[in-house]
Amino acid sequence: MNLSDVLQGPLLQLWDTIIAYLPNVIGAIVVFILGMIIAHVLRTVVEQLIKLMRIDDLAQKLEIRSQFDRMGIRLHIGNLMGWIVKWFFIIVALIAATEILGWLEVTDYLKQVVLFIPNVIVAVIVLLAGILLGNFVQNVVKSAVEAAQLASANFLSGMAKWAILVFSFMAALVQLQIAPDLIRVLFTGLVFMLSLAGGLAFGLGGKDHASQLLTRLKKDISSDH
Repeated sequence: MNLSDVLQGPLLQLWDTIIAYLPNVIGAIVVFILGMIIAHVLRTVVEQLIKLMRIDDLAQKLEIRSQFDRMGIRLHIGNLMGWIVKWFFIIVALIAATEILGWLEVTDYLKQVVLFIPNVIVAVIVLLAGILLGNFVQNVVKSAVEAAQLASANFLSGMAKWAILVFSFMAALVQLQIAPDLIRVLFTGLVFMLSLAGGLAFGLGGKDHASQLLTRLKKDISSDH
């Protein structure tokens, strides 16, 4: 038996294995390409729907985009949602392709990624809602404090707004399962700090106003007698 005979058997087995596996490879490639096409089409559809609904214009009016601009982030809700939808379907196509190829470990990992995407969407919604609520509370607190003739209107309204923004950011991180234990500790510390700062602000800002109310009350009581 010469060298060619020794090598011929393994090579023929390898060739048979490749031929047998080739339909799976072709099927996986076709499924993935179709998934990519669907993903790009759906991204365009989502972006156009959000554009027709004028959600980005609404975000501009509600000062949501301006908040992200201050953080150096250019927010475009249409592009963001389109990007999420595109990658969702790309990963789904990858899952289908890896199942065809029999790569079970890769398939299980990609399934975990897909299951995590809703957390990302919820985190984005929480963050956007927090910005909206923060701006609303800032205006309400400022109007209320100015109506009470306190000197800390800008400070208190700003503190209320940023407290909501920080809480929303922490809630988004918890939703993303990023250091949840650390976030809880920071949340507790922040609540204590804001309570102390709010008490001091109300005490210092309302000192003169409270003194005037007490003086007026004293006069009213004295006049009754």
